[in-house]
Amino acid sequence: MEEIVAVDRNYKGEIISLQTSTGRVISYQKAMDEIIEGRITGVEIVEAHDDDKPLIINSNHPDDESFVNYPPIF
Repeated sequence: MEEIVAVDRNYKGEIISLQTSTGRVISYQKAMDEIIEGRITGVEIVEAHDDDKPLIINSNHPDDESFVNYPPIF
């Protein structure tokens, strides 16, 4: 199983890519697919309040649900 170790954000601060513990860099959509399949652990998918795109939240660190303290990928 893999975990998220770094994130890449766009100019709006939205996560667009995630890096896994094995070094793979995957898109937000690919990460959601792999979370649903059980390949990525330590995260959850929740419905967004004001956006049509579901959110990936960090369930390993409830004080950092939106990966604010995670390093950038690039």
